[in-house]
Amino acid sequence: MTIGRLNHVGIATPSIEASLAVYRDVLGAAVGEPFDLGSQGVRVCFVDLPNTQIELIEPLGEASPIHGFLAKNPAGGQHHVCFEVDDIAAAVVEMSAKGTRVLGAPRIGAHGTLVVFLHPKDMGGVLVELMEAPVGAGH
Repeated sequence: MTIGRLNHVGIATPSIEASLAVYRDVLGAAVGEPFDLGSQGVRVCFVDLPNTQIELIEPLGEASPIHGFLAKNPAGGQHHVCFEVDDIAAAVVEMSAKGTRVLGAPRIGAHGTLVVFLHPKDMGGVLVELMEAPVGAGH
């Protein structure tokens, strides 16, 4: 496996609307429409940048994995970084063989492709998301 391009940086927020105002009104970024990703317990919105995206993530209730993060960081903050890989199944096998804890089975993420997360204790303190590169995305 070879790590691909940085797809996005995930930012946990208690309010997507308030965060969107900062990126749109203060920084002048193009922002998408928020949508619910119920299977992961989050509301998501992407901020488009020339070279990557920012993924704003708000919890959909107390069962959301973002809820715990915000309990420790009430103002929100960087939650994860996401890198593209060509083959998520091969990446899972390789990461596991190298002793990296893969958090759960691959599942469909906010971009509609398979994703997995790697334990931050195995990744220098950073929660890493691996995302199968979107087909025909031009990267």
